[in-house]
Amino acid sequence: MHVCTFFGHRDTPEGIKPYIIKAIEELISTHGVDTFYVGNQGKFDSYVRGILRSLSEKYPHIRYFVVLAYFPKKNDEDYSDTIIPDGLELVHPRFAIAHRNEWLVKNADFVIGYISRPIGGANRYFELAKKRGKTAINLAENFTQTKG
Repeated sequence: MHVCTFFGHRDTPEGIKPYIIKAIEELISTHGVDTFYVGNQGKFDSYVRGILRSLSEKYPHIRYFVVLAYFPKKNDEDYSDTIIPDGLELVHPRFAIAHRNEWLVKNADFVIGYISRPIGGANRYFELAKKRGKTAINLAENFTQTKG
């Protein structure tokens, strides 16, 4: 089992979607990645979640989970694709996202990111993953957004 996680800016442009798909499919076919963890803050996470939902039909052997930083408050939503990291119940809400992101880094072999600026949480945890020896792919390095 090989695991991939994701870190990207909240304001990631929608044009990155084909790059996300290509990177995920490459990890599935070349590196045998079969489990994916994604957060639920911002556009990048939202794009990834939708892509993983779609790709799980094309690749029925893969699994994906949305890793929550906070316990759900509503019982009427579908949380079937979500998990909560170990120890979250012991963490003050102020540190919940950091705790979740640390868990993501710890439990992944690969990281796909959209890091276009050297500030913020996405950059911090992407760099931490690299420091801990994870294979890190920054989609922003090859992405050029056309401005109209």
